[in-house]
Amino acid sequence: MVSPFFNPIHGTAHTAFSLTKGPSLPAAAISQPPSPTESPKDSVDALHAMILEQLDSDQAVETISIPLEGKSSIADHMVIASGRSTRQVASMAAKIAQRMKTEFKRSPRIEGLPAADWVLIDAGDVIVHLFRPEVRSFYNLERMWSLTDAPIVAGPAF
Repeated sequence: MVSPFFNPIHGTAHTAFSLTKGPSLPAAAISQPPSPTESPKDSVDALHAMILEQLDSDQAVETISIPLEGKSSIADHMVIASGRSTRQVASMAAKIAQRMKTEFKRSPRIEGLPAADWVLIDAGDVIVHLFRPEVRSFYNLERMWSLTDAPIVAGPAF
């Protein structure tokens, strides 16, 4: 038994499945394995490149990428960027999530979107932190995760 419902927050329709007759997933909902010519490392690099390209397109401020391979098992890359306002931070997060869904068939976990002071996007192999400049300089994640002492990130000069 399949019954659609509408999610007003995201503006998308979802389908609920009843397990009484067994799930009957549509073909688009079943994730496809990577092609034999594409290694998991290639897909991580493609995801990372897409995120950096989208942030550049959205005019993110002071975007940096920290390689986590060998430092942590939580992800391969951490991307940190700032937006000039909570509206820009929320918009950047929504666009990244939408592109991940359409291009990579992944649904990232997003935290902090309602306030949009600090939005965390967990894409599995890539973690994205989007900040307002004041919040970014307060937490200074760059210093915590880099091997060398990173300079304190200052907000943009207006």
